[in-house]
Amino acid sequence: MVKPLTLMPEQQPLRVVAIGGGTGLSTLLRGLKHYVDRPAGSQPTPDETCTNNVCLIRDLAAVVTVTDDGGSSGRLREDLKMLPPGDVRNCMVALSEDEHLLSRLFQHRFEQGDLQGHSFGNLFVAALTEITGDFALAVQMSSQILATRGRIYPATNSNVTLTARMDDGSLVRGETSITASRHRIVELMLDPPTAGPLPETLEAIAQADLITLGPGSLYTSLITNLLVSGVPEALAGAKGVRVYICNLMTQANESLGLSASQHIEKILQHAGSSSTMR
Repeated sequence: MVKPLTLMPEQQPLRVVAIGGGTGLSTLLRGLKHYVDRPAGSQPTPDETCTNNVCLIRDLAAVVTVTDDGGSSGRLREDLKMLPPGDVRNCMVALSEDEHLLSRLFQHRFEQGDLQGHSFGNLFVAALTEITGDFALAVQMSSQILATRGRIYPATNSNVTLTARMDDGSLVRGETSITASRHRIVELMLDPPTAGPLPETLEAIAQADLITLGPGSLYTSLITNLLVSGVPEALAGAKGVRVYICNLMTQANESLGLSASQHIEKILQHAGSSSTMR
């Protein structure tokens, strides 16, 4: 039996920032949310207490990659010229107060007709993006509807594309094409390279007591976040403890044969700072 984590009397609940993408980040958030005392943006009540005294986190923020160009996200990205909602949607559902009806609705994927392959959550975020004209605001509004126990920020609000230099010297453009390549990634780049983060992301990193990177695909889920202008510098200057969560398994063209320390070397190489995750 696993003993629940509890705070020592002198300890204060933590501010946590989790950075990543894919299924790795949403899986991590699904666990962390049980240590958050209330949905993001809500005010505490005078008699509010945490279940089993395990409110270790007072503020949880997720920074999510937005470079996916496959599946439903890719279709919406191409048709509506918007950022891909898939990874963000998974994080919203993972942090949802009620992971039953509403989360099932957001994860529902249509099986026929013109909507085949699309999930309701992706379409919902797409609709809010058209209404508000702002993807990040649409994510915030969707999170409020799901009463998420944490805030979710896209890594950037700019329409960015990944480009990878492979070990044969070729350049491959687009996340789907990169992951499908038989060659190994040597260097990852973001287009445009000047794409910046949300101000809220930099503020969350600066105030965080704990910052996690991973688990997830080394390049296409993790390093892609560090290519956003200003993020490496924010991490290097952060006061909080920075933790890299390494995958248990390696991935064909991203991390095959790499040790855990070599994963970190690749991260530091792309972040352009030897102190980013130290």
